[in-house]
Amino acid sequence: MVQEFDSLVAIVTGGASGIGASTARALAAGGARVAVFDLNPDAGSGMLGVRCDVADDASVRAAVDRVVEEFGRIDIVVNNAGIGAQGSVEDNDDDEWTRVLDVNVLGMMRVSRAALPHLRESPAAAIVNTSSVAATAGLQQRALYSASKGAVLSLTRAMAADHLREGIRVNCVSPGTADTPWIGRLLEKADNPVAERAALNARQPHGRLVSPDEIADAVAYLASPRSGSTTGVSLAVDGGMQNLRLRPAE
Repeated sequence: MVQEFDSLVAIVTGGASGIGASTARALAAGGARVAVFDLNPDAGSGMLGVRCDVADDASVRAAVDRVVEEFGRIDIVVNNAGIGAQGSVEDNDDDEWTRVLDVNVLGMMRVSRAALPHLRESPAAAIVNTSSVAATAGLQQRALYSASKGAVLSLTRAMAADHLREGIRVNCVSPGTADTPWIGRLLEKADNPVAERAALNARQPHGRLVSPDEIADAVAYLASPRSGSTTGVSLAVDGGMQNLRLRPAE
């Protein structure tokens, strides 16, 4: 049986853990040849691990060249690498704002920019960026992170407009609070990890954290040639957090 990603080559940044690792596995299961970009690339079986710092243009270009050398093409780019930040606008200094925006926004630009010449040659080119519900909902103590993900959402739409006529679709997935290693580290630092997890669960209308596999399935849909008429969209995977307003449970 022909799989939907057969013969296609995919790059997944931040692909060694969390959402990225789940996405890499989903694409590989669909038949893609997958390159995992990460600072500490721990690629799954049959995948190509490439060390890449998305905050360093030379590192990005070298990583993209390695994929083309190994596989001969690039069809899909999943810009998932990112870092978190807590606090209000008072709580992070200029250096931290620069660091987070450099990774979360400029990192996506660097990888996309390096891959675009190869994507233009693909019959099924797609870029999928990882945004967040923080781009559309005001969350407490997430000023810097929200600003970075709001930029990702706007960047996604602008890229979709720029590259549609080149045959390149650009979309983003916008997760709610996901059960990732970063959330795990936040819980470890909390005064009451059990209460903090319960609060994070309750923030999603469906009452739990979003799983990385659920997000990966959404990314796979947006990356798939089967979604050829889908571009410039933000697909929420957030248990209804962005749009639903439920009455309190009785």
